[in-house]
Amino acid sequence: MPSQWEQVTVDAEDPARLGRWWAEALGFVIVDESADELEIRRTPDQLPGLLFLRNPDVKKGKNRLHLDLRPEDQEVEVERLVNMGARPVDIGQGDVPWVTLADPEGNEFCVLSDRRS
Repeated sequence: MPSQWEQVTVDAEDPARLGRWWAEALGFVIVDESADELEIRRTPDQLPGLLFLRNPDVKKGKNRLHLDLRPEDQEVEVERLVNMGARPVDIGQGDVPWVTLADPEGNEFCVLSDRRS
């Protein structure tokens, strides 16, 4: 029997701050929190989740793994996320139909266009 996907783990300088940022961005809820970690999920019993773990190392270079978000309205969602503290980044993506942003700790993620576009 194959394994079940439990969560994606994200190293964070401040797991509580970054985890709360992502919870708001995704509309997730906090399911567990301690001094060095915070876990969020869509609902308390729905997997997978995102687990933010304290790591004092500063991020260097482009992420090797990132999240892709697909909102109903790309432009509105990019504006909302930037207003929350995300910032546009150029990682060499060129002219593409998605927008690459970085969260408050510099982790890149993409905001895709509507599937109908």
